[in-house]
Amino acid sequence: MYRIAALYHFTRFDDPATIQGPLQALCEVERISGSLLLAREGINGTIAGPQAGIAKVLAHIRALPGCADLEWKDSESAEQPFRRMKVRLKKEIVTMGKPDVDPRARVGHYVEPIEWNALIESPDVAVIDTRNDYEVAIGTFEGAVDPQTPTFRDFPAWWETNKHRFHNKRIAMFCTGGIRCEKSTNYLLGQGVEEVYHLKGGILKYLEEVPEDQSTWRGECFVFDGRVSVGHGLRTGPHRLCHACRRPILPEDMRHPDYEEGVACHLCAQQTSEADKARFRERQKQIALAEARGERHIKIVHEE
Repeated sequence: MYRIAALYHFTRFDDPATIQGPLQALCEVERISGSLLLAREGINGTIAGPQAGIAKVLAHIRALPGCADLEWKDSESAEQPFRRMKVRLKKEIVTMGKPDVDPRARVGHYVEPIEWNALIESPDVAVIDTRNDYEVAIGTFEGAVDPQTPTFRDFPAWWETNKHRFHNKRIAMFCTGGIRCEKSTNYLLGQGVEEVYHLKGGILKYLEEVPEDQSTWRGECFVFDGRVSVGHGLRTGPHRLCHACRRPILPEDMRHPDYEEGVACHLCAQQTSEADKARFRERQKQIALAEARGERHIKIVHEE
């Protein structure tokens, strides 16, 4: 079994470039795959590999400036869910496009998974899903508001247009692992919303800790690795990935007339040009040739 560690931490890195090389090298030595993003505001990503190797990488990260109290979420997979290891430099570890947003200053009230149901069932609470539209499409909490945003960068504009809907409401927010809510709750507090809450550890922690018969979650949770989706108990879900548009699809969607492996699915067939499809077919051909040589390919999915 491969150990999977999903993590993020907001701290101040004066020069993230000096952290990048040693972290990449350690991951390669320990046979770790995945993706880690570094920015001046901190670190974010998911890694997978042998138990001992993951432990060494986590210890290395916790030794970085301001990361001693780093937390992460563990899960397992029978297969390595990533193809390679990348440690990359970014402007933001989760892109909102609002330079004044700073989760280190203040965030909403954390709500433990076991207390989440009672909060969101209160009539004066509005529940907002801060994830992207393709994620919400396969699962969300009962009664949650779907902003239908293609990217997290679109959330501030959505709020500005829709904030009148939430007058005199307490706001409860959630996302996959918690990182987007660190920024979105800080943003709403800065916009004058007085009571803002967010699910500690995100959907993943909720699915891990809350029994299915007590759950208000409906559907599956999109994850940013080769598993594509998970359900209660973090068991791998039924979804596959369309490697053209990177959206989750079900096995039966692969029988749709618009589906062509690596080229298009029913969600994106009308959104790409014939030139795009020709390029995707060539990519798929190269993947097939590599697999015929015995080389294993795992395509990378979206990053949170």
